Amino acid sequence: MPLFRGRRDDDGGTKYQMREKMFAIGDDYWIETDGGERAFKVNGKALRIRDTLVLETRSGEELFTIQEKKLSVRDKMEIERDGNTVATVKKALVTPLRERFSIEVEGGDDMEAKGNIVDHEYEIERGGDKVAEVSKRWFRIRDTYGIEIAPGQEEGLILAVTVCIDQMTHD
Repeated sequence: MPLFRGRRDDDGGTKYQMREKMFAIGDDYWIETDGGERAFKVNGKALRIRDTLVLETRSGEELFTIQEKKLSVRDKMEIERDGNTVATVKKALVTPLRERFSIEVEGGDDMEAKGNIVDHEYEIERGGDKVAEVSKRWFRIRDTYGIEIAPGQEEGLILAVTVCIDQMTHD
């Protein structure tokens, strides 16, 4: 059974589902493939002063470290790889009709997430092109939502961005 039931415009992108594990120490949870296999682990580092999450492969290899930046004008989280910042996710100051996040990518084209972020119904775009779609519509299970990533995108980075947005809106 496909992950995104009722989707007509399947473009061959990779599909994942996030199910937040309730009451987990340090907010650990798994990101699964559309076949239900565990693909990535979001490891919440407990007992840290600021929010720190690590996106790991199934075997435990660290891909990205996600950290909240406390002393900033607006909510901001940084995504790091090997100690270097690769992206910064910021909540928009003004959101007229829809919620919006800007994603500044070091050495690459910036992205933007917009839509109904709190309800997990939004798109991530780069230069006006959709690179990922996040939706809860595809599931009946509480606290589960899908992420469809367009072909040719860095999946780990897109998933890390999604984790940041989720952390910043559902803290």
